[in-house]
Amino acid sequence: MLVLGFDTSTPAVSVALHDGERVVSTVSAVDARRHSELLAPMIAKVMADAGVARRDLSAVAVGVGPGPYTGLRVGVVTARVLGSVLGLPTRGVCSLDVIAVAARGGMAPPPQAARAAAPPQAARAAPPPQAARAAPPPQAARAAAPSLPASTAGPGREFLVATDARRKEVYWARYDAAGRRVAGPAVGQASSIPGAAHLAVAGAGGQLYPEAFGEVIGPAYPDAGVLCGIVARASAAPSWGQPPSWGQPPSWGQPPSWGQPPLLAAEPPSWGQPPSSGQPPLLAAEPLYLRRPDAREPGPRKRVTP
Repeated sequence: MLVLGFDTSTPAVSVALHDGERVVSTVSAVDARRHSELLAPMIAKVMADAGVARRDLSAVAVGVGPGPYTGLRVGVVTARVLGSVLGLPTRGVCSLDVIAVAARGGMAPPPQAARAAAPPQAARAAPPPQAARAAPPPQAARAAAPSLPASTAGPGREFLVATDARRKEVYWARYDAAGRRVAGPAVGQASSIPGAAHLAVAGAGGQLYPEAFGEVIGPAYPDAGVLCGIVARASAAPSWGQPPSWGQPPSWGQPPSWGQPPLLAAEPPSWGQPPSSGQPPLLAAEPLYLRRPDAREPGPRKRVTP
């Protein structure tokens, strides 16, 4: 198994390659204005560092947000194109769920079944540690990520994940002690999140608005290695099932009337994971936009009177 995964839903671009047991190559950069320039070279780099070709890939994983339109669409469109061209399943994961898994200390190792399926020989050649970790992109693209505490949410307590939504708002979701999402994703001011002042928060939103939350924990951004691990674990459990059709993502209805909109968009359908598993659900490779578009259809022309 070889899962190529990436996330562009935040100012960070993260790319990783996962062999079903571990991350074999990863690279990341923080540059909110260069997602489209950075993503393709970073994908090429992680594959070259791992010594694999496109034909060796088993699946493509992508963080589907929520996030700002411009950056989020770069990753989702790239994933869908790769999946279509290479004939690979393309699996989405809510980017807030990816941060939540990392905040709780990562994923448990995949089931034994996943280890039995060895990837192609070229893919299994373990590069030296220094080679596997791709060198950072050029200095212009390598803005330092915000420094967040390394502590995790740990077992036994609820927590939040919040990322920057601009306009003095955050994208957020709430998780129970087992890491299951119990509210969200949603968008709004940090001060409006119920109970936020008493909950730990992961994600860059906590650093931006620390007064609105309890303890600020890491990580700040989604990690593509964690994203790949989520998909690899789900793929190794066939009892969880597969989506109806990888070629044609299922429809989940029409957006609400713009006349009286809730700001929350409908989330794509999930499949494969029982609600009690704690495993983040896999979604269609469709972006989670939680805001109405800024563009408006022009109204009728004003009448000009003499």
